[in-house]
Amino acid sequence: MIRNFFKTNSRNPISERCEKDSFTKLRQKYDLYYKIAEGQSGTRVTIDGKEMVMLASNEYLGLSMHPKVIEAGRDALQKWGSGTMGARSANGGRWFHRELEEELADFLGKESCHVFAAGYLACMASITGFAQRGDIILADKNLHSSLWEGIRLSMADVERFGHNNAEHLSSILKQLDPNTPKLISIEGIYSMEGHIGDLPAITKVAAEHNCFVSMDDAHGIGVLGDQGRGTANHFGLTDQIDIIAGSLSKSFASTGGFIAGGKAEIEYMRTHCKQSIFSAALSPSQAACARAALKIMQQEPEWQSRLWDNTERFKKLLEELGLDTWGSATPAVPIVLGTRERAYFFWKKLWEKGVFTVMSTAPGVPPGKDLVRTAISARHTDQDFERIEAAIRYAAG
Repeated sequence: MIRNFFKTNSRNPISERCEKDSFTKLRQKYDLYYKIAEGQSGTRVTIDGKEMVMLASNEYLGLSMHPKVIEAGRDALQKWGSGTMGARSANGGRWFHRELEEELADFLGKESCHVFAAGYLACMASITGFAQRGDIILADKNLHSSLWEGIRLSMADVERFGHNNAEHLSSILKQLDPNTPKLISIEGIYSMEGHIGDLPAITKVAAEHNCFVSMDDAHGIGVLGDQGRGTANHFGLTDQIDIIAGSLSKSFASTGGFIAGGKAEIEYMRTHCKQSIFSAALSPSQAACARAALKIMQQEPEWQSRLWDNTERFKKLLEELGLDTWGSATPAVPIVLGTRERAYFFWKKLWEKGVFTVMSTAPGVPPGKDLVRTAISARHTDQDFERIEAAIRYAAG
């Protein structure tokens, strides 16, 4: 009887929802996402047998193919094996974690640091490791998904303020109980918009209201500041930011994430944060690759210089064509088309000409800001730009 029931009632509500979802059907029809590359060489990827210029990678400094990074990863794999097989709080801690943390803390101008197996976990932990029920979080409305997830899990009350709007933030804080603990969550570079966080104004407001400040600088490190030390260093405000979180999968040419701050704050986070306590530790090879990239950032400043030269070259092209870049001031450059349909056809034309980009539409971006996101790398060559320019002109025509 039971066996026959399951045979005749095999479809459940969740499976039916998956089959009926219109966005899933659209993705399957047009295959916009989850593209699979069969090969990679520098800024070129091969998809379905077609070589394409990658114009959507977050690898700003282009170090993942650097010989020193590859050698460091290989040596660590041979010495330590493929993984730690445990959480840092239990059996997963290794000396290479401590070495990477000390070097990152010194680089960022902080006392201490903790590394995670994923940048998403680190950004969540930059909230859940400090805020709790009864606290108030002041959140820029354009925060990354990882930060919103951390806010949700913290159980703290939340107030949203206008994107990069310190005046709005101040007006909200003036209405709140001054004795309630408050955390301000911002980003150094907002990767979808390419905007640099207004740290001078926001940290001033934070100081006036005695707020704890947590910043995700995943897209700022390697891009801004002395030797790529990030947005806080760029503004000379490192001491005004309590927590700097980030990812190792951008300029550090690896995977994983980190949180840097005062020694007391990092130790508190290690004992209160589930993303740290219950998550497997960063692998040996990825830690080694990140350490190698960190050394290169300090010893070979030409990568950062080349990144900004390429960024200016690309932006001049977009300005010439009258394309809307949402005021981007960084190598993360959106091309705002305004509607989902226009964004799709722009993306499709770039694809036809062998340029890989990513389309983002509402609710991933505000309504009317549907866009094609591009990102510049220090690795982009003159040959890459010839193809990019031809494709952009074709798509904009």
